[in-house]
Amino acid sequence: MEQNSKAGRAIKQTAATFVGTVPNVIGILALTSLVTAVVPPQAISGGLPMESVLGPVLGGLVGSIAAGHPVVSYVLAGELQAAGVGFATTTALIVSWVTVGVVQLPAEAAMLGARFAIWRNVICFVLAIAMGYAVAFVMLAGG
Repeated sequence: MEQNSKAGRAIKQTAATFVGTVPNVIGILALTSLVTAVVPPQAISGGLPMESVLGPVLGGLVGSIAAGHPVVSYVLAGELQAAGVGFATTTALIVSWVTVGVVQLPAEAAMLGARFAIWRNVICFVLAIAMGYAVAFVMLAGG
């Protein structure tokens, strides 16, 4: 009997938490979609260096702020490459675009805790930049 009441309380608490976070998630999705629609890939590529040592850092910053959906990242990467942005910068931007989310941070912190959300974003940001440099190294070594 006691197990059922614990399970029932857990289900009720989970449902209440879910219902409480739905407005945050909807707001963040709307804001992300708005940023994606307002800022075209050409505007992003115009502000990024073509080939630079700091390119991946700038790309990571832009991707972190403009966080978007993974499906859009393929189109964005193609547009950036067509505009002449380097592989390292494009890779860092796309990886941070999908994994880091400054815009989503409040909802993530509310659901998973602020400390976890901040550390996850910092680690993903650093790894996005490292991935950018790694891709540039592999492309240079292979070509």
